[in-house]
Amino acid sequence: MHLLVVANETVTGRKLIEAVERHRGDDLRVTVIAPVNQPERGYVVYEDTRRAAAGRRLDRTVGMLRNEGIAAHGLVVETDPVTAVRDALAQLEPPVDAIIVATHPQQKSGWLRKNVIDRIRDTAGERPVEHVVVDVAAETGQQNVLVIANETVLGRRLLGKIRERAQAGGASFLIVSPQSDPSEGSHPEAERRLRRAVAELRGDGIDAHGQVAHPDPFTAALEAMREERVDEIIVSTFGPEKSGWLRRDLVERLRGETGVLVEHVTAESEVTA
Repeated sequence: MHLLVVANETVTGRKLIEAVERHRGDDLRVTVIAPVNQPERGYVVYEDTRRAAAGRRLDRTVGMLRNEGIAAHGLVVETDPVTAVRDALAQLEPPVDAIIVATHPQQKSGWLRKNVIDRIRDTAGERPVEHVVVDVAAETGQQNVLVIANETVLGRRLLGKIRERAQAGGASFLIVSPQSDPSEGSHPEAERRLRRAVAELRGDGIDAHGQVAHPDPFTAALEAMREERVDEIIVSTFGPEKSGWLRRDLVERLRGETGVLVEHVTAESEVTA
C-alpha cells in the first residue's frame, strides 16, 4: 500500500503519526509532502525560511516513521496543497492508494478556510481521503504571532515587544507591512524597512519572516490568516493623533473578527527608518 500524507506545520503532530501507523502493514510505503505555497498577494521577505522550516519538520517526521520500521520519504513542494496532491498522483510510483491530509483546527486552518479537503477529495477520485486535525499549539506550545506594522515596523517599542514575546518561548513571527500606496507596483521603502526589521530579529535568533501586503491593514491581517495559522496578533501604530489605522478602529475590529489575542503597541512619534 502506498500512502500519501499531505501536511506542513502539522506534519510532526502526534495524531498524524498515529493515523499513519493505523495503516501499518508489511507492504506499507509512505510519501509525505509538505506544500509551502506563497501568499496570494504581497512580496515575501526571507521566503527561504518557510521552505527551510518545512524541511526540518519533514525530516523529523520521516525519521520517526523510519524508526518505527515504516518505509517513508518526504518532499517539500512549493505549491498549494491541491496542486501538490494532483502532481503527486500523476508522478508517484507505485501509484497512491490512499491519502491522509492533516490540518490545524477549524479556527486556525487556512486550508480549511479554502475548502482544501473537499477539493483534494475531488482530485483523488476513488482513493480514500482521511482528514486528521492536529492542534500543534496544544501539543508543542509553539505559537504563531502575526505582526501588523508599516512605518512603525522599525520602532523601538515594537521590536522590544517582539523580543520580549520571543524570550517567553515558543513563538515565530510573520510581519506584514500593508503597502502605503496601492496604485504603485513596487514599494521599495516598505520593503527596505521590513527587510531591516526581519534581519535585525533574525540576528537575535528570532524566527521571523515577512511580506509587504494589501494596503488595508484589516484586509492584510485576514488574508495572512487565510494562508497560515495565527495564534496571536500584534498591531503597531503611531498615536491617535497620527494614526489612520486607529481612526478606523483597526485593533478592536481585529479583536472582534479573529477571536485571537490582539495586542496594540504605540510607537514613539518618530521612528528611525
